[in-house]
Amino acid sequence: MPLVESRIWCDSGESSRRVRKKRGTNLYCSKCGGALAEGAACCTNCGHSFVFAAAGPSAPIMSASVAAPSGGGTAFIPAYAGYAVAPRVEYAGFWLRVLALLIDNVVLGLGFVLILIPLVLLTGLGGFLGEIHPNEDLNDAGIFMLIALIFLAATVSLLLTWLYHALLESSEWQATVGKRVLGLVVTDMAGQRVSFGRSTGRHFGKIITNLVPAFIGYLMAGFTEKKQALHDMIAGCLVLRRNS
Repeated sequence: MPLVESRIWCDSGESSRRVRKKRGTNLYCSKCGGALAEGAACCTNCGHSFVFAAAGPSAPIMSASVAAPSGGGTAFIPAYAGYAVAPRVEYAGFWLRVLALLIDNVVLGLGFVLILIPLVLLTGLGGFLGEIHPNEDLNDAGIFMLIALIFLAATVSLLLTWLYHALLESSEWQATVGKRVLGLVVTDMAGQRVSFGRSTGRHFGKIITNLVPAFIGYLMAGFTEKKQALHDMIAGCLVLRRNS
């Protein structure tokens, strides 16, 4: 079995000592010869402290090939022992996100109708709407019922859009229906799945985005470094392509 040579540098500034280690076995202390646990910073026998700096082998050891995208296909790039292949991060562009938003609006519109109609019928507002005639003035009761209908519709819309975005973007999908269709995911700044609370903050952060004139808060997703809109920055989120 081949030996891999490592170097141990003593904290006290002594000259470096070389030890040899068989692959899959423990490392041994160069002072007392005791076995060291994997990743240990000091010897449990003599208390000698070390800072480990593994020296790479003279010739890279070939391991399994790693598939990486290259141009129009997939190229197999050989992986070397001691080297990790860093994933390529690809942020979702502005127009791709606009298309996802349009798909989400269609889905939300259908859901809004399917929820609101049964509520109108159950609350008795359906009978009231059937009695309204265009040529007749509304009395006080009629105005009150109309305001109640508007309030009901606004409440349903607020709850539906909030839960739709917060639940789906914090789920295993990490995306709304529109984003999932286009292969996008919502992550935190480390590329990890967001919590329900962070997704909620991102959703209601759009209120501030909407207050910025000329849709600049949304247009920021087209020219910022990480393609973040204003509400993404507020919540500390990224929108990435799924293959990233």
